[in-house]
Amino acid sequence: MAHPKSRISKQRKRKRRTHYKAVAPNVATCKTTGEAHLFHRAYEVDGDLYYKGRILVKGEVEEDL
Repeated sequence: MAHPKSRISKQRKRKRRTHYKAVAPNVATCKTTGEAHLFHRAYEVDGDLYYKGRILVKGEVEEDL
């Protein structure tokens, strides 16, 4: 089983890991609906599914009897 030639100190390890940070997601606003959504993702507004401002799937309309 492999093992390091010399032990890496806690300080050295933590200095290396300081650059691993979470990045806030990019949020876009649709020109058609005005809805905020993530880039390159489909989003739902009033039962309709949109992508790049175009309707992908039309939502079902409920009728009252």
